[in-house]
Amino acid sequence: MSLGIIVALPEELRSLNKAKIKQGECLTLPNNILVSLAGAGAKNAKNATEQLLSSGAKQIISWGCAGALAPHLKAGDLIIPKIIQTQSNQQISTDNSLRKNIAHALGKQTYFEGVLLESSGIISKAKEKSALFNENSAIAVDMESASVAQVCQKQNIPFIAIRTIVDSADFNLPVAVSHSMTAEGSVNLAKLILYTIRHPSEIPSLIQLGKHFKAANKKLKQISLLLTQVANS
Repeated sequence: MSLGIIVALPEELRSLNKAKIKQGECLTLPNNILVSLAGAGAKNAKNATEQLLSSGAKQIISWGCAGALAPHLKAGDLIIPKIIQTQSNQQISTDNSLRKNIAHALGKQTYFEGVLLESSGIISKAKEKSALFNENSAIAVDMESASVAQVCQKQNIPFIAIRTIVDSADFNLPVAVSHSMTAEGSVNLAKLILYTIRHPSEIPSLIQLGKHFKAANKKLKQISLLLTQVANS
């Protein structure tokens, strides 16, 4: 059964394969695995999901990074949520069979379940994360999984999200990140460097964020080795 994987950013794609593709393109991996580089945000995720389904995918994974809302989560932690909650407070259950297959493949590796919340943008401030956690009891937040889940629900396609934490709930993302973010959700390096030159106080938090992302991507690479078992189950 063909497995479709949706990633938002090129950095997340590299946890699966070193090939370079453009946003909106699809990559075929061994063992009946298809990967789409969607770009960030709900609309891009929806388009990528429909593309994978039209290409023959019969089960879908929303793959990549997320921001922590629960205080106990740290950078590099793995989440496989049971529920995806949309911005309109619709709750969509992820596929129980797919989650069990992943859990079996993980063995004794630790992961967290719970609710993954949809956001229309990056939640950058610790106080915003705390407010969302208190309001929704969701453990983490991302911008794509809810849109993917909605398409899969309408078409009765098994779906799960596999996400690793980049920023903990008490971490304030550097202003330089949101300042240099493009409409596609990637970072404009020139704008980032220029902003950092003008605001050198941002450097320590940018270094810390880099370490966090390295930990998150390392975990994704470890989990990617198990996807063949899921694709062939």
